[in-house]
Amino acid sequence: MVLLGGVGEIGGNKFLIEDRDTKILLDFGMSYSDRRRFYSEPLLSPRDEKELFEFGMLPKLQGLYRFEESEPSVDAVFLSHSHGDHSACISFLNRKIPVYCGESTATIIRALHETRTRTLEADISGLTFNTFRTGSKIKIGSLEVEPIHVDHSVPAAYGFLVHASEGTLAYTGDLRAHGTKSEMTDDFIERARDGRPSALLAEGTNLIGASLTTEAEVQSKISSVMGTSTKIVLADFSNVDVDRFRTFYEAAKQNDRVLAVSLRQAYILSRLADEGKIDIPDVAHDENVVVYQRSKKRYFDWEKSMLSFQNVVEASGIKNRQERTVLVCSTRDFKELVDIRPEPGSCFILSISEPFTEEQEFEFERVVNWLDHFGLPMYHLHSSGHIMPGELKRALNRIAPKVVYPIHTDHPELYAKFISGTAKATVPQKNVAYPIT
Repeated sequence: MVLLGGVGEIGGNKFLIEDRDTKILLDFGMSYSDRRRFYSEPLLSPRDEKELFEFGMLPKLQGLYRFEESEPSVDAVFLSHSHGDHSACISFLNRKIPVYCGESTATIIRALHETRTRTLEADISGLTFNTFRTGSKIKIGSLEVEPIHVDHSVPAAYGFLVHASEGTLAYTGDLRAHGTKSEMTDDFIERARDGRPSALLAEGTNLIGASLTTEAEVQSKISSVMGTSTKIVLADFSNVDVDRFRTFYEAAKQNDRVLAVSLRQAYILSRLADEGKIDIPDVAHDENVVVYQRSKKRYFDWEKSMLSFQNVVEASGIKNRQERTVLVCSTRDFKELVDIRPEPGSCFILSISEPFTEEQEFEFERVVNWLDHFGLPMYHLHSSGHIMPGELKRALNRIAPKVVYPIHTDHPELYAKFISGTAKATVPQKNVAYPIT
């Protein structure tokens, strides 16, 4: 196997697995840390794929890409989940290469694609998605891939067991043991243990700055904040974090408020609801949800499909019912505050990770400026989508692989020292081949 990304960084996961005459990729994500070094939207973005090769954001593998004339050199790509640091580079794939993923992962990726402007980096047209569920076993040449669900901050997250000719590789994807469906992570750990893996690719996002807060604790705190706020409550959380949506939905109900979601979030949630695989409130008909329509001169077709809902409200509808509303409001929606005019007694709940890069800190500073202007105090209430250090060590002890490769972490050396005595660790290097045996 060759680790093409996800080495010494959080995200950018790309792992090439080769066995006899078979090659597959586990994840094909964007390295956002590399991308931020050279680009800043919207003024500076990649012009073509040559730039992405130049800066190492795409691996130089002939036969992998849509802009090449050669036959595919990889037999399949398996996505652990829909987050861009694991999936965003699939837009560059040769369309003859099939993409395997969970059913809801395909739904989310398609919905996100439909709500974005098509660009060099955001074009999945022509890709073939083959979906799986836990219990599936997918035979690709001499490899057999076994997806096993895990709990993460997005639906349809999976780890994998890859059975090769000379051993089994386990890959955690992104997972946690403190979420609403921790039993799924337990399932993966037990199945991985039974698979007796020779090698384990295991994430270590939270080795520095871990904050152990469960989703239930987040809901309790959010409900408390809503209870002490006399006017509008603004909230920022990921459009695809269904657990967090449910958390705010339930907290809003407890406080006799409605949850107002954006057209984009309503579209994604509606697509997931139509799929019927996830238990989720019906944003089109639930009396505790409204869909907020931003003022625009022109609406895209996907937005128009949401405007047909009976529960669509504009700024005036939010402004006149501030004491009964929780408005999901990302930074792109802050301009709406000029029309809504949050009244004294309002607040803002940040329910995503804290900024950890210079660019994010600048954006956070702008958020603070908006909050300062409108007199809005901010609460930071969040539960991580990644496993805590103690739980990670217990999982590795349970799985008992021959060797662990620390991935998806800024601190692989710390990781290796932390698990010493529990498992043997090899700190991997990018673009270096390692055996599965």
